[in-house]
Amino acid sequence: MADIARYPLVRHLRGSGTTHVEQIRNGTTVRAGVGASFWFRPLSAVLNEVPVDDRELPLLFHARTSDFQDVTVQATITYRVTDPATAAARIDFSIDPDTGAWRGTPLDQVAALLTESAQQYAIDLLATADLTTAMADGVGPVRAVIAAGLAGDARLAETGIAVVGVRVVAVRPEPEVEKALRTPTREQVQQEADKATFERRAVAVERERAIGENELQTQIELARREEQLVAQRGANARREAEENAAAGVIASEAEARRTVTIAEARAAGARLAGAAEGDAEAARVAAYRDVSEAVLLALAVKELAANLPQIETLVLSPDLVSKALAQLGQSRGAA
Repeated sequence: MADIARYPLVRHLRGSGTTHVEQIRNGTTVRAGVGASFWFRPLSAVLNEVPVDDRELPLLFHARTSDFQDVTVQATITYRVTDPATAAARIDFSIDPDTGAWRGTPLDQVAALLTESAQQYAIDLLATADLTTAMADGVGPVRAVIAAGLAGDARLAETGIAVVGVRVVAVRPEPEVEKALRTPTREQVQQEADKATFERRAVAVERERAIGENELQTQIELARREEQLVAQRGANARREAEENAAAGVIASEAEARRTVTIAEARAAGARLAGAAEGDAEAARVAAYRDVSEAVLLALAVKELAANLPQIETLVLSPDLVSKALAQLGQSRGAA
C-alpha cells in the first residue's frame, strides 16, 4: 500500500521498490514508475498501484479421475506482474487518494484467474487417467501440464501476468481409497517381511541341523576313539599280565633252582658233616678201644656229670660206695 501524506488541496504519494504507481489525469498517464514519489491533486488524479514482486499462490482443489475417483491436488504457483500498465488496464488496481488502499480486490482477481486456469489443466489431465495410474505417475505430470498450460495461456499474457514457477506438493485420493490402495503394497511388504523371516528361520534351522550333525559326528568320533582307547588299554593290560606272568614264571623257576641249589648244598654239607662226625666218632671209638673199663666208667661219669644239672646235695649209699671201692681196688690190683 502506498504512503500518502495529506495536505490542504494537495497530497504527496511515496511508493515502494516493489510497486508500480501510475497517475492518470483526464484519461492520460501523467506519471508512472516503480518506487515513484510525487505530488498530486486528489480531485483530479486517478492512481493505480500494481505490485511487481514475486507472489505465492497456494492452491487446493479436487479433480476426478477416469474411474470416477476424487483426488485432491495441493500446489503452489509463483507469479508476478510483468506489464503493470496492461495489468492496470485489465484489472482494477486503483487506490484511494486519501488512504492509499485499493478500492477493490485486484489480487483476489489475479488469484481466481490463476486458480481456475491451473485447475482446468490439472482436471483435464486427471480425467484421462485412472486412479492407479494417477497415483503411480505422481505429481510430475500434473506439475508439467499446469506449468505448460499457464505459460501458454493467452489470457494471462494479455493481462500482463507471467508464471514464474509451479510446485505440486501432493495428489492424494480420499482417505478410505488411499488406505485401500496402500493395502496391497502393505500386504506385499508384509509378505516379503514374512518371507524374509521364514527364510531366516529356515537358515537358522539348517544351521542348527548342521551344528547337531557336527555334534553327533563329534560324539561318534569320540565314541570310536574311546572304543579304541578301551581296546588299547585291554591289550596293554593283557600284555602287562602276560609280562607279569612270564616274569613270575621266570622268578619261580629261579627261586626253585635257588632252593634246589641250596638244598643240594645243604645236603652235601650234611653228608660231609656226617662223614666227618662218623670219622671223628670212629677215631674216638678206636681211641677208647684199649682203655680199661674203670677208665671208661670214669669218663662216662665225667661226661654224665657234665651233662647233668647242678647238684646241690649228693647222697651215696653204703652199697654203692662199697662197690665202687671194690672196683677201684680191683683196678689197682690188676695194674
